[in-house]
Amino acid sequence: MATTRENGSLYTKIENKIATLEFGHPASNSFPSELLERLEKEINKLSEDENVNVIILKSEGEKAFCAGASFDELIGIKNMQLGKLFFSGFANVINAMRKCKKLIVGRVQGKTVGGGVGLIAACDYAMATDAAAIKLSELSIGIGPFVIAPAVERKIGVAALGELTLAAHEWKNAYWAKEKGMYAKVFESVKDLDKEIDIFTQKLASYNPQALLEMKKILWKNTENWDNLLQERAAISGELVLSDFTKNALSKFKK
Repeated sequence: MATTRENGSLYTKIENKIATLEFGHPASNSFPSELLERLEKEINKLSEDENVNVIILKSEGEKAFCAGASFDELIGIKNMQLGKLFFSGFANVINAMRKCKKLIVGRVQGKTVGGGVGLIAACDYAMATDAAAIKLSELSIGIGPFVIAPAVERKIGVAALGELTLAAHEWKNAYWAKEKGMYAKVFESVKDLDKEIDIFTQKLASYNPQALLEMKKILWKNTENWDNLLQERAAISGELVLSDFTKNALSKFKK
């Protein structure tokens, strides 16, 4: 059931030590600021929940996984403070995922743009369908994927980050993303994806939680500076979004 709520929806289901965290929004599962804030809080809460060993991050419906930041909110940014605040939404979620004491498994059923690619990159493990193409189109509207770049680079390396960001008009298919390390596995159907997610997370949830936490710390080594780094990056985007270039580009998109 797709949500019609303007600020989107967020549901958590906990079963057999596995928390399934599902977000949704009528505009292709994009994120208004309020939904990002709710997601950040929910990840922090699950991090401390003793009934949870593993988290599955998924989105609603059969189509897009995530269309990134809310377009309407982006257009409404009027000053530097609002700009930084808007872009720090994804920064806060990525940092919550990074510091979460539980491993996060991404279930990606469809296309993903912008900030959504950052969320996939911040998962500890991600699986997808062959419909799960990715795109970072930020340069085409006068900004850049600055906040999510550290997460994407950590996952796929500088060369692939460059390829993805500079070809801002191009979709990279799911097999490209797998080859670069964004996805661990790609499946031909949602049914096959869900079957594998189920098997994989049940196994993970049965392992020693302390061992999983120590492993997570190793995977995220040398990212301790991200609390500051991602906020600095949000300020760069917040400034650029006010440029005439971006205003013109956004008004063309709006039409």
